[in-house]
Amino acid sequence: MDLHEYQSKALFAEFGISVPKGYVVSTAEGARDAAKKIGGDLWVVKAQVHAGGRGKAGGIKLSKSLKEVACNAEALLGSQLVTQQSAVAGLPVDKVFVEEGSIIEKELYLSLLVDRSEEAVVIVASAAGGIDIEEVANTSPEQILTEAVDPLAGITLQQAKKIGRDLNLKNSQIDELADIVTKLFSLMHQCDASLIEINPLIINSEGRVLALDGKISIEDNALFRQGRLEKWRDEAQENPSETEARRHGLSYVSLDGNIACLVNGAGLAMATMDLIKLHGGQPANFLDVGGGATVEAVTSAFKIILDNKNVEAILVNIFGGIVRCDLIAEGIIAAVNQVGVSLPVVVRLEGTNVKEGRKLILNSGLGIETAKDLTEAAKKAVQIVNGSHS
Repeated sequence: MDLHEYQSKALFAEFGISVPKGYVVSTAEGARDAAKKIGGDLWVVKAQVHAGGRGKAGGIKLSKSLKEVACNAEALLGSQLVTQQSAVAGLPVDKVFVEEGSIIEKELYLSLLVDRSEEAVVIVASAAGGIDIEEVANTSPEQILTEAVDPLAGITLQQAKKIGRDLNLKNSQIDELADIVTKLFSLMHQCDASLIEINPLIINSEGRVLALDGKISIEDNALFRQGRLEKWRDEAQENPSETEARRHGLSYVSLDGNIACLVNGAGLAMATMDLIKLHGGQPANFLDVGGGATVEAVTSAFKIILDNKNVEAILVNIFGGIVRCDLIAEGIIAAVNQVGVSLPVVVRLEGTNVKEGRKLILNSGLGIETAKDLTEAAKKAVQIVNGSHS
């Protein structure tokens, strides 16, 4: 679950990490009032969306008067912001964050993330921070520093200070950065974050280290113990189908292809997508209905799949372990009838009572294709889609 910048900065402040003064608002008048409360003569109005690249997309606007603050907020609020990291349609701007302006002497990059290959939290830092950090990573990877944290010992002061020295900071700034890194590490564990990113982390005109931006992702599987943070979820920023799937206990991720996948088990879902790609097709989604594959789960899955207008065929790949294949087949038939699926459907069943299950599907009168294994199922789905284009 992603947090907005203003929410991330609220957590930073709770953990004692310095951030510029700012307020989140949802009206132009509110933006003007926020700027008055902040004081000064320079403010930044920032669109609050779950996507990077806001600056290049016009989602961050410098304002030198209260009138300009209100005008910039009005221009952003109610718009769809399209960035290099958003979908083509962009994301709705329902809130803006009005923040005091900062005079930047230097921009740094800092993040903490869970690196499964290292089996540890890894700190990533660079002296070349700012909006073009992705370009730096592509063209000058040597400017990206990484430091793995021992999962048992945790972050040490010596390790945190080493990052500042590697970034060629002054002694006082090294101490500030070490303090920030240590506090971010605590935040990460206490809030079950999988990613914390500050880009840029700046050195201001007074030589102080300040978090000018903030992005935090909370591990979905830990939300049961992060009730306060779960209430911060902004469903307007999420894919509607993914939101609906979550409500039904399904794991769903929308993709750009035209062959929908309905599978029980995450590993099996990944293998299904791989086989579709191998045989020349494009998966339209990742969808794991769970081990039970009940009538309710399958019905909900079909409804979510059919909301995607790009889908031209559906591949159902179910392994009947605890639940018998004949019961799963009855569930698929009931779901197809209930939802009114008109698209071609290919079903691959395997497991207990598989022969009975296949027979039920063949005799259903619904025209559902069956396959004896996953390779055959993937080939059939790809052939159906390719045939419709020929």
